[in-house]
Amino acid sequence: MTDIDTFRSETRDWLEANCPPEMREPMRSEKDACWGGRNWTFQSDAQCQWLERMVERGWTVPHWPKDYGGAGLSPTEAKVLKEEMARIGARQPLTSFGISMLGPALLKFGNEEQKRRFLPEIARGEIRWCQGYSEPGAGSDLAGLQTKAEDKGDHWLVNGQKVWTSYADRADWIFCLVRTSSESKHSGISFLLFDMASPGVSTKPILLISGNSPFCETFFDDVEVPKDQVVGEVNRGWDVAKYLLGHEREMIAGMGLGGGSGGTLGAALKPDNALLRAEIAAFDVDALAFAAMSERFFEMFKAGEAHPASPSMMKYAGTELNKRRHELVMAAGGSDALEWDSERSHEGKAARDWLRTKANSIEGGTSEIQLNIVAKHILGLPGA
Repeated sequence: MTDIDTFRSETRDWLEANCPPEMREPMRSEKDACWGGRNWTFQSDAQCQWLERMVERGWTVPHWPKDYGGAGLSPTEAKVLKEEMARIGARQPLTSFGISMLGPALLKFGNEEQKRRFLPEIARGEIRWCQGYSEPGAGSDLAGLQTKAEDKGDHWLVNGQKVWTSYADRADWIFCLVRTSSESKHSGISFLLFDMASPGVSTKPILLISGNSPFCETFFDDVEVPKDQVVGEVNRGWDVAKYLLGHEREMIAGMGLGGGSGGTLGAALKPDNALLRAEIAAFDVDALAFAAMSERFFEMFKAGEAHPASPSMMKYAGTELNKRRHELVMAAGGSDALEWDSERSHEGKAARDWLRTKANSIEGGTSEIQLNIVAKHILGLPGA
């Protein structure tokens, strides 16, 4: 037996013994996801136990170094853990923009004090982050942002507005792009971290067609931020921003894998209509191909071997696959899938999830922008 076989066996035994039965059931709604943070209320004892047990092993961020709350697993070991969790249908113990986006950026660009201050809190689910990127006048043209941070000697003074700030009304802290110099569009941007409870920070939810409101407008009025909360160099935040965007697009691309739910759509739906079954079978083939492509891409991305524009390709493909998945779920559900508020439909989960996928084409960079990037930087098309 090889070392990895031993690791798989031990991991399987541990998961069987420690993952509560409730945490192996499919999530019924977004409320079943554990986001953590200082204001988080656990939905059940099982959810709390599952997070605590995974934190103890460093398995909320298994590939991070042990010094920062991870387990220091090799890529192969982390893959085995993911496979064994999927085998029993184990839910992710923690959903976090800190894990999927900010953490990788801090590991690459943060100083040692910032890493030791924030990464363990992220790994333990003690701090919830939101992302301050898009602005009313700077969505696709992100570098055109106007939120300013003025150097006041012992602190930064931040004024401006962000939009489409996911869960800003529930976040503890924000990682935010601010303009610290007007001399150059790209080199005058800094990457700033600050507490959402700071005086001068306010949020206003944006209601979506799904009836939910995960997005917000976020306002900064004379917000004082300590000088040491800039990640990377002042005026070089665009480097951090681009790196983080790659991880954001990687996260959104993961929606094409069904959010780690495992299994095929055909096995889950089993419709009577033969034509619909054929469409679902074709989808399952494409989903398996995307999963194989994703595995190769993620390994290359983490090894620094992927094409810089690959995240855009993966984000677009994952977005389209996820939208297609939910279209098929709605088709298979018939009129029942149109229920909006009922216990039987889990408060209209199918319809609300389907409507929510429409935002996948916008968040993290619109599909049109991603296609332009692929055309120009990967395909090298003339005039792109």
